[in-house]
Amino acid sequence: MIRFYFHPTPNPAKVALFLEETGLAYEVVPVDTSKGEQHAAAFRAINPNGKVPAIVDTEGPGGREARVFDSSAILLYLAEKTGRFMGTPADRPELLSWLFFLGTGLGPFSGQAVHFQFAAPEDNDYARNRYRREAERHYRVLDTHLAGRDYIVGDAYSIADMSGWGWLDRASRVLKGEADPLAAYPNIKRWFQAIDARPAAARARAVGTNHEFKRVNDDETKRALFPSNYPELSDWARP
Repeated sequence: MIRFYFHPTPNPAKVALFLEETGLAYEVVPVDTSKGEQHAAAFRAINPNGKVPAIVDTEGPGGREARVFDSSAILLYLAEKTGRFMGTPADRPELLSWLFFLGTGLGPFSGQAVHFQFAAPEDNDYARNRYRREAERHYRVLDTHLAGRDYIVGDAYSIADMSGWGWLDRASRVLKGEADPLAAYPNIKRWFQAIDARPAAARARAVGTNHEFKRVNDDETKRALFPSNYPELSDWARP
């Protein structure tokens, strides 16, 4: 059994898609990040970085319980555990390259673009432009790569596609103000629509919908999500 620590945001969505594709038995453990539950000692024992997603596999290597955090690490772990969605051995170098491009480039720059366009004070034009343009650049890199390709790596659906789907599902927020945010990236749009049409994608979107996560963006939420902005909460910002 896998305990899946979840909040309805892009990085947990990647893991939800993998779990739904494979049919692995799992239990959703809601972590309401707007209430600061990611800073609780019990959760920090699973992910010292205080972020979702994280998993605890009660049937890990050698029958021992295993904890895994960071969405890319979780995807790799589960792919190796099941032997699925890893491509061929010859695909391995490219799979790792694109998985980490998505995990350390497209995802974080998209997240910062969302932050500075929706959450930061209005006097941050430099940061807003910086992260929006970098997000767009990462989109262009992926769009160019996907020309003539059905999948990000090789000839089959893989964890790289799942990773990309998680953040590109939020393109309307990353590219704020665009009526059709993927119109300028036709190869991404074609690829995304194909991944999004998979039955497991709809099931992944339904994960956690039976839990009432906090939706109000009040002072408690800001302190929970951005504790490093509040000196009196500095302990939250440190492992």
